[in-house]
Amino acid sequence: MKHINRWAIVLLVLAGLLLSACGPASETVEKEPPSKLEPIDGTDLSRVILTQKAAERLDIQTFPVNGMEVPYAAIIYDIEGKTWVYTNPQPLTFVRAPIVIDRIEGDMVILAEGLDPDTTVVTVGVAELYGTETGVSK
Repeated sequence: MKHINRWAIVLLVLAGLLLSACGPASETVEKEPPSKLEPIDGTDLSRVILTQKAAERLDIQTFPVNGMEVPYAAIIYDIEGKTWVYTNPQPLTFVRAPIVIDRIEGDMVILAEGLDPDTTVVTVGVAELYGTETGVSK
């Protein structure tokens, strides 16, 4: 008798699973992409615009420019060896800007040509922004 009860339970569980698969399809929720690119007129550059969640996941951190000095962590080199920083002109918006390095002193870079005094540069998440902008993938 116990053996028959076990089979009955197994059959009921299987029937329940099969019936639950026949229910209405769940509604698909359109997800906002974590980033979008806006081309900058007259250049080959694009603005990288992140969602708040994407910026948090990348742990984006910024640093206000101090005259002609920026943290070395803000520097990125492209495949041609040119040097860049990502500026943060508006919340969640990042723009790659060319720089010319005069010298490096410890963890600070002294620029040959300064950035605007109100500029904020990205110090954490630079490589991820570059990959997002240029399409570099795994």
